Amino acid sequence: MATSGSPSGATQSPVGHLVRHWRRARRLSQLALALEAATTSRYLSFIESGRSQPSREMVLRLARVLDVPIRERNQLLLAAGYAPLYREAGLAGEESAAVRAALERMMTAHEPYPAVVMDRHWNVLQANGAADLFFGWLLGDGSARQPANVIRLMFDPDGIRPFVANWEAAADALVQRVHREAVGGIPDPVTVALLGEALAYPGVPAEWRSPDFARTPLPVVPLEFSKGGLALSYFSTVTTLGTPQDAMLQEIRLESFFPADQTTAAHRWEHHPEGIADKQV
Repeated sequence: MATSGSPSGATQSPVGHLVRHWRRARRLSQLALALEAATTSRYLSFIESGRSQPSREMVLRLARVLDVPIRERNQLLLAAGYAPLYREAGLAGEESAAVRAALERMMTAHEPYPAVVMDRHWNVLQANGAADLFFGWLLGDGSARQPANVIRLMFDPDGIRPFVANWEAAADALVQRVHREAVGGIPDPVTVALLGEALAYPGVPAEWRSPDFARTPLPVVPLEFSKGGLALSYFSTVTTLGTPQDAMLQEIRLESFFPADQTTAAHRWEHHPEGIADKQV
């Protein structure tokens, strides 16, 4: 029996389903995509309906035109019956040694201010010394939980939330950022579940459950921290790798925190035998 909406005799095509998904996500008609991919709308319609099987070259061409993230390009190839093209090794292995070294240099150069490397699901993979001390100041013994997840830490009443003086503004901006920075512009199921978990915590405004893409964002929303009589204010920048050819490397982000006021600019973290001490210079 033919699937509703499909030509008679057509079967559901895994690759066709994915192509249609990304085409609609990019808000392109079949004709517009066909023109960009140097093919015909009729052939594209056949691919989406399962009446034609695209070549490996055509799958990659459509993925490039649709700006499909690397991980999902591998899924497209598998759905079409071809072997994946891109690695998914991330920072592990000898081939990524230069990337690891570059990240470490940037984090070290950013001292004495915090910097962290995160994956696509906001898990902290690496941190410089200042970030370790910073989170240790905020979380105490809780800083040993691994892997630290920035979304959970911000929304969990047992995380850093009690120490964020402007929590409502900062958390609202973070929700919008999760949607905006999703790889490929579409949050994956794990990110959607993580966001749902965060928004289920008590005291989270109901309207945050729907992203507001129409609102004009502020240039930066500083994070204002206050604990034990010490108040610090940071804003952050995000660095990604250019032209990555590995799915996990495409997804990582280096977030560097910069002081938003003179007090924070003068702040230093130092170890001492009893634990963590702060120092003004």
